Amino acid sequence: MPTTSLFRRSRRVSALTATLATLVAGCAQQGDFGRPKPGAWNSFIDTAGTFAARERGEPAAALPFTDDEGTLRDRAWRFLMPAAGNEAFTDILANLTRSRILPASWRPDSPEAYYAGLMDGAFRSPVSRYHRLSEDIGADARLLPVFVATAARVIQADALRLRSMSFARSLDDWDARQANMRVAENRCLIAWVRLETDLRIARYRFALEHLLVAVPSPEAALVQRTLRAFEARRPMLDPLVPPDAEDRCDLAGAQVEAVVVVPAPARPIVAKY
Repeated sequence: MPTTSLFRRSRRVSALTATLATLVAGCAQQGDFGRPKPGAWNSFIDTAGTFAARERGEPAAALPFTDDEGTLRDRAWRFLMPAAGNEAFTDILANLTRSRILPASWRPDSPEAYYAGLMDGAFRSPVSRYHRLSEDIGADARLLPVFVATAARVIQADALRLRSMSFARSLDDWDARQANMRVAENRCLIAWVRLETDLRIARYRFALEHLLVAVPSPEAALVQRTLRAFEARRPMLDPLVPPDAEDRCDLAGAQVEAVVVVPAPARPIVAKY
């Protein structure tokens, strides 16, 4: 078959894969403990994302995942998907980005997004919005150390992988390239979660500030304590990857420009009188 025909066929297959992935992306559902729900649909989306990332020239190794690498990706789900998933289309776009069908820097976002989802729809009492905000922040705070522990094990395994390569005589260029790509994939995923954690903190603070002005309630004090606990755990991510990892992985560009991070005020949000 001529080269041109093969190229066209490859492009048609890629387009078909992307289209099918888009149609089924909405079926990707969250399971327990902030992980994706096991199933054929989620597996298909992740596989399609690997092919899409590879076509864009991003690190996408053809190696099987270790147990910890698979768990790392499951644990990252919580931080890469919207905290307030009330809009189906937004969830679909987020899942296409999380699975790498779309590039990580593509998905636009804003600090208002979470607050808009929090206040969308009918609710019996505004107090329920404070409870939902506190629950979302608390879940992130509880799951972050679990992600960090898994990431640390993956990094240790990657170090062993790289050291072993210098002693293995039967490896060829393909083996070495695949190993290095997997290490880069793991590092970039950790950096992506770190970036998203910073953005989530900004969204939560934005929501608390606006909620306190819109519907004042003593419940804000509890939300603030929960947010402070989450912020206190955020530095756990820093030793895992270099400070400029987001830039190296091309994560920061479009996302950071699209999100205006709300700086933390010098004084507490909830004042005591």
